[in-house]
Amino acid sequence: MGDVAVGARSGHDGEEHRGRPVESAESAADSALTSGSDAGAADDGTARRDQTGDRGADGAKGADGADAPKKPRSFWKELPILIGIALVLALLIKTFLVQAFSIPSESMQNSLQKGDRVLVDKLTPWFGSKPERGEVVVFHDPDNWLAGEPTLKPNALQKVLSWIGLMPSAEEKDLIKRVVGVGGDTVSCKGTGPLTVNGKALNEPYVYPGNTPCSDDDGGQFTVKVPKGYIWVMGDHRQNSRDSRYNQHDKNHGFVPVDKVVGRAIVKAWPINRWGTLPVPDTFDQPGLGDQSSAATSAGSLTAAPDALALAGVVPVALWRRRRAEQD
Repeated sequence: MGDVAVGARSGHDGEEHRGRPVESAESAADSALTSGSDAGAADDGTARRDQTGDRGADGAKGADGADAPKKPRSFWKELPILIGIALVLALLIKTFLVQAFSIPSESMQNSLQKGDRVLVDKLTPWFGSKPERGEVVVFHDPDNWLAGEPTLKPNALQKVLSWIGLMPSAEEKDLIKRVVGVGGDTVSCKGTGPLTVNGKALNEPYVYPGNTPCSDDDGGQFTVKVPKGYIWVMGDHRQNSRDSRYNQHDKNHGFVPVDKVVGRAIVKAWPINRWGTLPVPDTFDQPGLGDQSSAATSAGSLTAAPDALALAGVVPVALWRRRRAEQD
C-alpha cells in the first residue's frame, strides 16, 4: 500500500518531468520579475506614446516621431520681404521695361499737358526697334538743348521714388517730342504749312489749336534731309517748342541721334482723368510716305506701370512661399 502511494506520486512526478521542466523557486521568482518588468515596460511604452502624441498635438513631434507641420509665417512678418521683392522688381522694370516721366512744359499741348505723367516703353529698343514717324519719344538732351532751364533739387523721398521708377529723376536731362522724320526722310516747312515729309503733306489734328503747322520765323522755315541713325522731332505746340527746328546750330544740326532715345511714350498714366494711349496718328500711314515698323507700333500694348508690374510679380512669389511653408 505504501508502494502504491509512492508509485502514484512517482508516476505523477514523472509525467511532470516528461511534459515540461520543473522550475526551481529561484527561476520562478526570476520569471515573475521578468514578466513584471515586461509588463511595466509595456505600460511605460504606452505612456510614452501617449505623451509623445500629446507633444505632437502641441507642434513638437507626432506619434510616428516625425516633425509636426510648421505654422506659416504671419502676413506681417512676410510683408517686409514682399516689399523688398517689389522694390527690386520695380528697379528692374524701370531699367529694362518701362519708366514713368512727367511732362515739364507746354511744348506737347494738347496731346500732353504740363504735369502729365507718361509711361515710356524701354523694352523694344533692346530688340533693335527704331523710332518711327508719329511716335512720341523721350530722349536725352543731344547737345545742350536745355541750356538755361532750371534744374530742380529733389529731396530724399523724391530721390528714392525716382530710383525705383515711381518718379522721374530731376538730374536727368530728358525731352519729349514727336518724331516727324527718320533716317532718309526729307522734311520741309514753307510759310505756315502744311508740314511735308517726302513730299507728302501731313494732316496734323494733334497740333495745338490756333497754331500753324509751320512757324513763319527764323528756324521755322526749313528743308532738311535726315541722316541715317538720326530723327527729326517737333513739339505739338508748334509756336511754343524748342525742338529740332531751333537747334540746327548744334553739333547734330538739330537731328537727334537714335542712341539718345530712351523709349516711346505709350500711355498717359496720370492724372487718372487723362489716362489714355498715345497711338501713331493716321496721317503717318498714308501711302508713299514710307514703311512703318511693326516692331515699334506693337509696343503700344505695354500699358502697366512699374509698381503694378512689380506687384504682379510679388503675388506669385508670396503664394509660393506660403505653399512651401505649409508643406514643410
